[in-house]
Amino acid sequence: MILGKKRKLGRKVEEMSVGEKLKLTEKIEDKDLLLYLGLTNDGNPLYIQHDFASQTSYGKPIVPAIMLTGIVTSAISKYLPGPGSHIVEQHLKFLKPVYHYTTIDFLLQVISVDVEKNLVEIEVTAINEDGDTVIEGKITSTPPRLENQLTSQAMDNF
Repeated sequence: MILGKKRKLGRKVEEMSVGEKLKLTEKIEDKDLLLYLGLTNDGNPLYIQHDFASQTSYGKPIVPAIMLTGIVTSAISKYLPGPGSHIVEQHLKFLKPVYHYTTIDFLLQVISVDVEKNLVEIEVTAINEDGDTVIEGKITSTPPRLENQLTSQAMDNF
């Protein structure tokens, strides 16, 4: 429950199939960067100082890789498979830097479903507004599964 409200669980592994896709678009804004930096206390000048970043090969401040990872993992938690799922493995490559104010299209696609092990493997690709692939990789997630447990009703018989 989040703040006293029940949330609908995501889909079970039996309800998922290879080829399912999710596309989402995110624009990296100042507020997002400031929230990240405030939460992590990460003062890397490459992320926030234009003077410093202009002297690097990047030329200007870039978005932290872990912040981009957060967008991807959030999509898993919210949509594919959804609430109640858990990431058990991730492998992401950050092929090109993502700059402040960039719009990114994220594509997540289910590439394998293992019902017995309760695992789905999801391919991740992120493309910037110039058409460049900036992230690629795979994430393995366990869809929500509630174990059969004794309930208070079963205990009423004792």
